Amino acid sequence: MTMSFLNNRTGELWRSFMVRRKEITNILSNDLTSMQIYSSDYFTNFNPINEFVKWAAVEVGTFDKVPEGMEVFTLTGGMYAVFHHKGSSDDASIFQYIFRKWLPQSDYILDDRPHFEILSEKYRNQDPNSEEEIWIPVRSKRTLSH
Repeated sequence: MTMSFLNNRTGELWRSFMVRRKEITNILSNDLTSMQIYSSDYFTNFNPINEFVKWAAVEVGTFDKVPEGMEVFTLTGGMYAVFHHKGSSDDASIFQYIFRKWLPQSDYILDDRPHFEILSEKYRNQDPNSEEEIWIPVRSKRTLSH
């Protein structure tokens, strides 16, 4: 689903996905994946009205039977910085930390690949005890000079 931070349609996306989740076969785990695909200059020219594509997904073993109206996505490999977040999904402070503090001070830069969150059984949306993993695609700053 296409959306922006200003026109956030995440709730709508997940509601429409969850009612059809049982149609998906070959699911490998109970974990859910919330994935964002941004344009290559999205964060350089950040504006909350800029649109991106968001996916509600589960990991499957094969693409043999894809339910009508659903699509497959193969995540390409690469390096990710993984952050464990405990707190409400409404609390954006973890993303402020990642993009304003951790990333600029690290030996990494943002890579142009999907961003995603793994929502396990500990995920409780807006509950302050909710837990999730945040995966940010990165690459080494050192590879820029080669």
